[in-house]
Amino acid sequence: MPHGLILLTGATGYIGGRLLSALEARGERVRCLSRRPDLLAPRVGGGTEVVGGDVLRPDTIPAALAGVDAAFYLVHSMSSSRPFDAADRAAAEAFGAAARAAGVRRIVYLGGLGEGGELSKHLESRQEVGRILRESGVPTIELRASIVIGSGSASFDMLRALVDRLPFMICPKWVNTEAQPIAIEDVIAYLLAALDREPNGSEVFEIGGADTVTYLELMKEYARQRGLRRVMMPVPVLSPHLSSLWLGLVTPVHAGIGRKLVDSLRNRTVVLDPSALAAFPVRPLAFAQAVTRALANEDRAFAETRWSDEAFAQSQPYGGERRGSRLVDSRAAVVAASPAAVFAPIQRIGGETGWYEGALLWRLRGWLDVLVGGPGLRRGRRDPVGIRIGDTIDFWRVEAFEQDALLRLAAEMKVPGRAWLQFEVRATGSGSSEITQTAVFEPNGLFGLAYWYALWPMHGFIFGGMLRTIAAAGARAGG
Repeated sequence: MPHGLILLTGATGYIGGRLLSALEARGERVRCLSRRPDLLAPRVGGGTEVVGGDVLRPDTIPAALAGVDAAFYLVHSMSSSRPFDAADRAAAEAFGAAARAAGVRRIVYLGGLGEGGELSKHLESRQEVGRILRESGVPTIELRASIVIGSGSASFDMLRALVDRLPFMICPKWVNTEAQPIAIEDVIAYLLAALDREPNGSEVFEIGGADTVTYLELMKEYARQRGLRRVMMPVPVLSPHLSSLWLGLVTPVHAGIGRKLVDSLRNRTVVLDPSALAAFPVRPLAFAQAVTRALANEDRAFAETRWSDEAFAQSQPYGGERRGSRLVDSRAAVVAASPAAVFAPIQRIGGETGWYEGALLWRLRGWLDVLVGGPGLRRGRRDPVGIRIGDTIDFWRVEAFEQDALLRLAAEMKVPGRAWLQFEVRATGSGSSEITQTAVFEPNGLFGLAYWYALWPMHGFIFGGMLRTIAAAGARAGG
């Protein structure tokens, strides 16, 4: 049964975004509090309200809580410019006071598991926030979780990056720390169940997956499912502090928060009180299943992605943008022609037409592919114009096709990873169309990364030239 108005904080985050979709699917009335409502508003359902505000600006909170029955508190300040524990404390105190004044009946908060006399600053802060909310006078359900398994989870992606990039790892002693990893689907199920639970004052529940494993076992399982051969040698050295410095070099995409997260890996995060299993109708997945689901969901999300809807920087960093474990080179051009005219040269790509730029380089790549056992360019294409899903186009296979709108090609040449090339065309009004051309690569280990970064200087020539030629051909056809 739908509840009254629900306030969701952290809707732009990984867990908050998933929870928002689940709440909307249930038909709940949702209001999102966001520091950038202009960026969040296009991503919510028609019945969801977005208001501007910031939990670190107490004067903006009361208006967001007006008329709210229950609130999800999914905020933390890991990227704050001020000390994150002080920011977390100030935000929780302000939110709790405002919720009490607004007559909010319940707060649901997702915190972190952790035991031992010396918790990391990150875990200590997460548990302190729960205590502050419980003491606010508003009944609060605090769910404490271990590492969340899902593509987009900061902790999981940090471990994935290590496995993806390093074929040989000298592992510090924290890899033998036990955790109880939980699938993102199970976290969302627990959050929804906490919303539905009959009020019983403030409560704390420890939630985890079906298995207790070490971080070393988790990384080995991820490597197994990705088909990566990895040598992992635990050694009784490398403190979390030294590991965090090394992590900043090996996985720079996570350097901003990695140094804070890695310090938490020394703390055992397992469920000691299993009462959540009796209180909620959730039966968590085993950790191997959670990894499988994370990889499958990442593939499905990729299949459903329209890259033209993504906000890419005008100037891409060396190596392109990162989307989970994938590297992305996306380019766009606006052409004064209809989508049909612009899509026509895309539909003829490959075979006798060729690839519009760097013909000699494409032939050389085809010859090299044949030498290592790949199909090369000799397959050509079934029809010079017609395209069906499953068709081969040289050393690519058509994975998705929508007439005058979308062509996605999956690479079948020999590469150290998986690769795709996607073209999208959409009308922009005033008789113009926008082409979005996206090259995506999922590297297989360190060699895969070296392959992508070594070829990056050629992207501007090959992919940039390809897009310019297609745009020019579309403009001529439209003229």
